[in-house]
Amino acid sequence: MGNAFDIVIIGGGINGCGIARDAAGRGYSVCLAEMNDLASATSSGSTKLIHGGLRYLEYYEFRLVREALKEREVLWHLAPHIIWPLRFVLPHHKGLRPAWLLRLGLFLYDHLGGRCHLGGTRTLDMRTDAAGTPLKPLFSKAFEYSDCWVNDARLVVLNARDAADRGATILPRTKAIAARREGGQWQVTLEAANGDRRTVTAKLLVNAAGPWVDNVLGEALGRNEAQNIRLVQGSHIVVRRLFDHDRCYIFQNSDGRIIFAIPYEDDFTLIGTTDRDYEGDPAKVAISADETAYLCEAASDYFADPVTPDDVVWTYSAVRPLYDDGATAAHQATRDYVLKVDDEEGAAPVINIFGGKITTYRKLAETVMERIGDFLGDKGAPWTETAPLPGGDFAITGYDALVAELAKTYPFLDEEHAARLVRLYGTRAWNLLGAAANHSDLGAHFGYDLYEVEVRYLVENEWATTADDILWRRTKRGLRLTQDNKETLAHFLKDNMKDGRLAAAQ
Repeated sequence: MGNAFDIVIIGGGINGCGIARDAAGRGYSVCLAEMNDLASATSSGSTKLIHGGLRYLEYYEFRLVREALKEREVLWHLAPHIIWPLRFVLPHHKGLRPAWLLRLGLFLYDHLGGRCHLGGTRTLDMRTDAAGTPLKPLFSKAFEYSDCWVNDARLVVLNARDAADRGATILPRTKAIAARREGGQWQVTLEAANGDRRTVTAKLLVNAAGPWVDNVLGEALGRNEAQNIRLVQGSHIVVRRLFDHDRCYIFQNSDGRIIFAIPYEDDFTLIGTTDRDYEGDPAKVAISADETAYLCEAASDYFADPVTPDDVVWTYSAVRPLYDDGATAAHQATRDYVLKVDDEEGAAPVINIFGGKITTYRKLAETVMERIGDFLGDKGAPWTETAPLPGGDFAITGYDALVAELAKTYPFLDEEHAARLVRLYGTRAWNLLGAAANHSDLGAHFGYDLYEVEVRYLVENEWATTADDILWRRTKRGLRLTQDNKETLAHFLKDNMKDGRLAAAQ
């Protein structure tokens, strides 16, 4: 592994990994350093939607909404295993936004982004539609529209995987502790989790550290100027499944905010998000009792059966690094991205990234590549719009057929297991299972449908090293496994892991 690169990227979230993929695919030499696991912060703490952002229309963010709406179908085609359409039910609340305003917003939503394959808006009679059954009787009318779901952490990992397949060096658990300009390029000191240090050189530096973008500027780059970043905490709760259909709800709240209630991992409902300014350490962010109560109360305003804090089985919280546009309330702050470029007389530039949303990460990467081309020279045209992510090389209508094909190849898998593997790995599920001919070939069983063969695949191909990497970011099986199961997996990894690799299976 060499130490001289065209580009060094600090940050292994969706923006950093998306840029690494695009740059590597154009022929640049790329090194990405992430101080923790990939997608370990903001990028795995989203509401897990690929959406235009209906509520952003209220703040006249038409460019952002148009770009995001176009990206929905682009990303769906690139990764149909981890991105798929959902229908969203928006009940009309007589005390809040009037029906004509909702219709106008949804009309714009349908037509701003060149929708091709996603269904359009329709009006629902909640007295007869199944979507009305779990709600209070006072909600007699609703509007239904389309957006998409995404497995956010896997989107990050798959971008990193494809970047590596195209030649990028991906270094999770490696912190950039110092960077300085010398001789028209960057000297970047990287420190691995075991304390080992190495220095790499780069013609250009990308600061995609998310909530830590200012920390990188101050601690690693030695820059003290104030940057326009606003840290906003968003928290979610997960409860047992609240309704029997597969549609989502979008609820208006009296404070002007909205929350979603989304089917999650088959047997659960995801409710979120909150929006509040955050001033602490992003690494220590956690949902507060007030946030839990807020989400429960907001959901209970709509559901016939109240949601209480006792119903919560899991929570997660993340800090969004928004660009500070001077908005009064956190939920009004722009979700658009802003690039700040600093260079030394045209040499050794650093591109700092502020804001952005998961839906527009690919467009952000293309915008960054334009700036990189200004400094390093263009090495290739944009290409990611039509190149599937790993495992996503099948038709958007082909999921069921792929599950059936996997089950036929591996008849010892039950239908639920086969479906889960296709949802996570797409066509690469065959790479994971290899020559397995029966359950015993899957290796040690860690509970539910998690086996050693999958754990090994994640360690060897997706940079997983801990139980949390596997259970909460790459598979979400943390919701299913018992505490004993989790400890067994943790011990297996600890006992068999050395230098990021597992000992050979016995």
